[in-house]
Amino acid sequence: MTGRARARSRGRARGQETGPPGVPPSEEPKREAPPDSGDLVGRGRQRTSPGAVAKEAVLQISAGFAQVKIGERGGRRRDFHDAGINTRQAMEHVKDSKSGVSGSRIELRANFFRILSRPQWVLYQYHVDFNPPMESRRLRSALLFQHNETLGTARTFDGAILFLPRRLHSTETVLHSETRHGEKVKITVTLTNELPPTSPVCLQFYNIIFRRVLRMMNMQQIGRHYYNPSDPLNIPQHRLTIWPGFTTTILQYESSIMLCTDVSHKVLRSETVLSVMSRLRKECGPEHFPEACAKELLGLIVLTKYNNKTYRIDDIAWDHTPNNTFKRGDTEISFKNYYKTQYGLDIADGNQVLLISRVKRVGPAQGPAGDRPQGPAMLVPELCYLTGLTDKMRSDFNIMKDLSSHTRLNPEQRENRLSRFITNIHKNTEAQMELNTWGLNFDNKLVNIQARVLPAERIVQGPKTYEYNPWMADWSKEMRGLPLIRCLSLDSWLMFHTRRNADMAQALLQTLNRVSQPLGIRMQRAVMVEYDDRQEALLRALQQNVGQGTQMVVVILPSNRKDKYDCVKKYLCVECPTPSQCVVARTLSRPQALMTIATKIALQMNCKMGGELWSVEIPLKHLMIVGIDCYHDIAAGKRSIGALVASLNQGMSRWFSKCVMQDRGQEIMDGLKVALQEALKAWLKYNSCLPSRIIVYRDGVGDGMLQSVVNYEVPQIMDSIKALGQDYAPKLSVVVVKKRISSRFFARIDGKLANPPPGTVIDTEVTRPEWYAPQTTPARCECWGDVISPLFCAAGAAFRYDFFIISQAVRMGSVSPTHYNVVFDSNWQGIIRVPAPCQYAHKLAFLVGQSIHRTPSMHLDDFLYYL
Repeated sequence: MTGRARARSRGRARGQETGPPGVPPSEEPKREAPPDSGDLVGRGRQRTSPGAVAKEAVLQISAGFAQVKIGERGGRRRDFHDAGINTRQAMEHVKDSKSGVSGSRIELRANFFRILSRPQWVLYQYHVDFNPPMESRRLRSALLFQHNETLGTARTFDGAILFLPRRLHSTETVLHSETRHGEKVKITVTLTNELPPTSPVCLQFYNIIFRRVLRMMNMQQIGRHYYNPSDPLNIPQHRLTIWPGFTTTILQYESSIMLCTDVSHKVLRSETVLSVMSRLRKECGPEHFPEACAKELLGLIVLTKYNNKTYRIDDIAWDHTPNNTFKRGDTEISFKNYYKTQYGLDIADGNQVLLISRVKRVGPAQGPAGDRPQGPAMLVPELCYLTGLTDKMRSDFNIMKDLSSHTRLNPEQRENRLSRFITNIHKNTEAQMELNTWGLNFDNKLVNIQARVLPAERIVQGPKTYEYNPWMADWSKEMRGLPLIRCLSLDSWLMFHTRRNADMAQALLQTLNRVSQPLGIRMQRAVMVEYDDRQEALLRALQQNVGQGTQMVVVILPSNRKDKYDCVKKYLCVECPTPSQCVVARTLSRPQALMTIATKIALQMNCKMGGELWSVEIPLKHLMIVGIDCYHDIAAGKRSIGALVASLNQGMSRWFSKCVMQDRGQEIMDGLKVALQEALKAWLKYNSCLPSRIIVYRDGVGDGMLQSVVNYEVPQIMDSIKALGQDYAPKLSVVVVKKRISSRFFARIDGKLANPPPGTVIDTEVTRPEWYAPQTTPARCECWGDVISPLFCAAGAAFRYDFFIISQAVRMGSVSPTHYNVVFDSNWQGIIRVPAPCQYAHKLAFLVGQSIHRTPSMHLDDFLYYL
């Protein structure tokens, strides 16, 4: 462990600036909360300034203050950031209609409920100012709650912005309140906007109202979604509990405003952090206990059931126990007594150390310098329950099987769950009163839509072309005896193994020779290298045996320990660039599956060396497909790794790869221009010409970042193209790809609800509409020389159309569609195949971020070494 990591494990680093540590929200004295106070709380007026670490600062408690703008918390606020940039007005081929015509028609149901009625009145927006400033949102709501006669009961307040269905008599209304301690507070309510029902802000308002309805149904918000803790699903044999819940978003779609809702599950473990720490103390002993705790616990997400909030464990306060005190108001109180008086909880172990969670704090600035109160939340391990699954649990077949029986719902089960959810809302008197107050009414049936099923793609492998069957259990069996498109001879390669895995290594070598010949791969016998089961021994063996002429390195790892895998990849990707293949010994332990496993390993080895396996028929000539993704490297302080992968040939079977190291937490790729230029030069070298069409698939972008992609990344793409010559003007499409979406689609096949077949395209009803920008007009772009979108000219507006594709078949559960969002298009307006380069870019960024943490050698740019 490094000195810095050791310092983190034993407490806060020297000189680290901190403020009051925050016990989770709701530590204020209990009071009657207004009905619209929501679940965002904070602490009262700040009494001390943040400063360097000191005992006094540590013992002062914070309430986890957070101010959230309207529509942000739990409402997926990023969906609304793009309301001003979505228009397809300048795209001639989709301006009138973006719906395609190819393929056979199919009727689907989608997990959307239409809004049958909505408010027809103007929504009045007010800014609320408190003098003296009140940091606590709960306190601000309580003070405002004292003026129902003036404001009325129909309202919503997020701590700073107040929405009313009626206008107050004056543009500025001054109110006077008093805190429970007798402090006088002046409240100024100022009218800032009048919003018609068609305003995008009203959509955010509808989401706030709906989340209030969910709370009325006794659902608890965890993160962005709502769950029902009163109806848990228990898996006692694995000490797991599942809370069922729902994701909800209200947005404007093609022809109507609809509620999109999907089933969600929160997996909780029955063990607390304290039980994990007790186990580690027994296993490691007192001497190595701090280091083991830091390695096991830091970064984990825990749930505190007394307030149903999640926290990330960022540090461990080894010098703090529940007996320590903090300043609450004007008095000192211990953590132990605080939890007893506030929540009625008895802490059994008074000697347990406390956990530190550096809660993100946003909100109004404090003081002339604009500083906000800093400081972590102090958590008691005994009250913190672990969430999610460990890697060990995910690799346990029995755990995942039992878990999936509750969480993997087929289309019929999913529809029943959603229908029951909306029915319960209609039956809940309190929820209906709230909706009626604001004039909202939802349909009780899933929306029906028309979709299309495209013909299946044909796969080309060597001399044979055949149709891929998505329901095939194992594709490798079908193509095991077929030669590949391009095979490289494997003449000089090494296989590393430990002494106890020597028999497995020999069995793998013999099976590789058997399966490689029908594939067309000429494979000489590998040089077998035995290494000791220690990380330093494996690295030494690599350094002594891998040379400049080595084509491939195969390493049989005795276990799936990450440090050994990282050791192999870091050395062979950076210091001695050589394609490599790691295999865990347990994978080779089943003789009956060895043929299938060896076939896949042989394919990967050939592919990593530059061979070509198979392809699909591509109708467009001189087409380059580019995939872009980012990964955030937690080990390097969340530094971002951007990856770009670009095709080099007509069959999309050869690829160029490049990594870009970026600043902490940065999603948008800074080095995109240079990386794409190198990809275009590689295409020119391989094809003796430049591509006439370029399709860029951008993965890993949230809706709120679309404007950044349009304003920042697309111009880099344009500059890369322009740098190759003024006369070079290929057709370009930029498509944002999203896989983590809530939309689900169901088809009625043979009288029952089922998943739509692969190739189903949805481009109506549930897609996003165009938003026209009257002030922008098509312009003649200097660099392109013809009339295109004003996106890259002075107007600066963005254009977008979108569609969904069902890309795969699943045997269990409901299939997840992929959402394609075309943010710029001067290209072919047909449907593009599933973007393999997105997956390649993700694998490359993941390998560098997880294992290498450095830029791979440029000698590997032309190889798929990361598969």
